[in-house]
Amino acid sequence: MIKKLLIFSSLLISTSFCFAQKTEVEDAVSKLTKLMVTPDSLSLDKIILNNLSYGHSSGKIQTKQEFMHSLLSGESDFVDINLTDQTVIIQNKTALVRHTLNAKTNDKNIPGNVKLYILLIWSKEKSGWKLIGRQAVKVP
Repeated sequence: MIKKLLIFSSLLISTSFCFAQKTEVEDAVSKLTKLMVTPDSLSLDKIILNNLSYGHSSGKIQTKQEFMHSLLSGESDFVDINLTDQTVIIQNKTALVRHTLNAKTNDKNIPGNVKLYILLIWSKEKSGWKLIGRQAVKVP
């Protein structure tokens, strides 16, 4: 009886830990999404790792500095972002997040709409989940 109780307790604790980790990752995604619409230099710097690889659906790859500059300068101007069909997979200190991004943009003062499949790669650091990779693919 005690052995079964210990096993059940361990499973419950493990499940609670996994749920908490998933929630933390989802919160980081939400924070990044808000920062893409309303960029803030200090907040972006805190949530993105220095060796970021940010891939666009066009094939263009940006560094952390290039990605931040494009948001802060208005070169990449997101008016609204809606994420759907999100999945989160966590393995040790790495999280893979997939979702569909639907956004209204205003790049170079030209209104537009974009729909992309996104893969985000997050790394668990002492200060929380940080973005290390992103790849976008055009929805066929």
